[in-house]
Amino acid sequence: MSDKKNTSVSKDKDIEENKTIAALSYVWILFLIPMLTKRRSKFCQFHAKQGLILFIIEVIAGLIFWVPYIGQLLMLVIAIVAIMGIIKALNGEWWKIPYIYDWSKKINL
Repeated sequence: MSDKKNTSVSKDKDIEENKTIAALSYVWILFLIPMLTKRRSKFCQFHAKQGLILFIIEVIAGLIFWVPYIGQLLMLVIAIVAIMGIIKALNGEWWKIPYIYDWSKKINL
């Protein structure tokens, strides 16, 4: 029982200490900051990996942005997801973005 409590306390401490940096994961290429500087923080790595996938999608969306409606709609959806990710990280939540989370699990750094 004590081990469970210590694990919970260390997770809470990790979240409280790193939630601001984890929020950077959803701001374009700034996902590199938590990914490279907070390697021991599971919370930062969780959000940074999702931020990496979102960044890749943003780059691809930027290439098709000129396509009427489709590109603009895709960029709007990405912006909304990024804002939600920032809010969730700042609130200390482990938000699994649909589809993006599945791809981020495959990243081993």
